[in-house]
Amino acid sequence: MPYVDGFIVAVPRKNIAAYRKLSTKCGKIWREFGALDYREWVADDVKVGKLTSFPRAVKLRKGEVVVFSWITYKSRAQRDRINAKVMADPRLANIMGSNSQPPFDGKRMIYGGFESLVKV
Repeated sequence: MPYVDGFIVAVPRKNIAAYRKLSTKCGKIWREFGALDYREWVADDVKVGKLTSFPRAVKLRKGEVVVFSWITYKSRAQRDRINAKVMADPRLANIMGSNSQPPFDGKRMIYGGFESLVKV
């Protein structure tokens, strides 16, 4: 059964190009290890809700935009195998380097794994 990891993160608008570069490199690694799809989307019609919303969830600040992302796998088991390989890959360590500052605040990232519910 298909499985998806979903993410939302706040990215400063001034860092979108750097985020795109980082994500493109990361996506290639995930795909190389077997992920079926790797997508990242920049919010263009996302309102702040009264109780909850994407902007509220990531504590969006002035000058930032929400990025919504997912990685698709054949199954949860495949996702677990792929993520273990990705996390152990030295290229990821180089991309995320201990001395580099990522183009987003990872502390405000929201993510999780999801089982398929409906496919039309």
